[in-house]
Amino acid sequence: MNLEDQLRRAEQRYEELTERLQDSSIAADPAKLAALMKEYKQLTPIAEAYGSYTACRRAITEIDAVLSDPESDAEFRAMAQAERLTECARLAELETELQKLLMPEDEADSRNVIVEIRSGAGGEEAALFAHSLHRMYSMYAERQGWEQNILNLNETELGGTKEVVFSLSGDHVYAKMKFESGVHRVQRVPETESQGRVHTSTATVAVLQEVGDVELELNPNDLRIDVFRSSGAGGQHINKTSS
Repeated sequence: MNLEDQLRRAEQRYEELTERLQDSSIAADPAKLAALMKEYKQLTPIAEAYGSYTACRRAITEIDAVLSDPESDAEFRAMAQAERLTECARLAELETELQKLLMPEDEADSRNVIVEIRSGAGGEEAALFAHSLHRMYSMYAERQGWEQNILNLNETELGGTKEVVFSLSGDHVYAKMKFESGVHRVQRVPETESQGRVHTSTATVAVLQEVGDVELELNPNDLRIDVFRSSGAGGQHINKTSS
C-alpha cells in the first residue's frame, strides 16, 4: 500500500470516528468511548497534516495552470514560480511528516508511567537538583495535559528532595518520557555555597512503564493439590478434616 492509500484510509477512519463519537450510545459505554477517543487522538495529527498536504498539492496545480497560460505576463509568472518553489518545499516537509506519523509505533509508547527521582552525589545540593527535576517534569506534564499523582515524597529541611515517586497518566506518556531514565548531572554554584565554588551534583531518574492487569488462564489439570489431616488423639472430626 502506497502513502496516498494509507492516508486515504486514515482519513476515512478519522471521519468515521468523528461520526461515531457523536453517537449517544457510545457515550453510555465508558470502555468503548475511551478506546475510540484514544484512536481518534492518534489519527487527529495525521488527518490535519493530510489536509494541509492536499491543500498544498491543490495550490501547486493551480500555479501550474497559471504558468502554462501563454497570456500571463512575465512579472506575474515570476511571482508564480517563486510561490511554486515555496509550495513544493512545504509539500516535501508535509510528506516527510506524514511518513513519520504513519510509522508503526511501539505498543508501549501509549502507556502511562511511574517516575522515580532520587538525589545522588552532592549532599543537599543534589537534593535541591532532584527537586528542580521534579518541578521541571511537573510543569512539562501540565503543558502536555497529563495527570500527575505523587506516590511517595521524602523532602529535606532546606526544600530539597531525597526521593520522589509519582505517576503520569495521559496521551503517549511513555513515548515522551522513556529517554529521561538515567543519571542527570548539574554543575553550578549551590545555594548552600558561601564561597562561590562550583559543585557537581547528580540525581537518578527511572521511568517505568505502567503495566495493565494480566489475565491468567489456569487449567485444573495442571494444579496439584496436597491434602493433610491430623493424626493422633482428637476425635473423629479432627481426623477427617482436610487442610
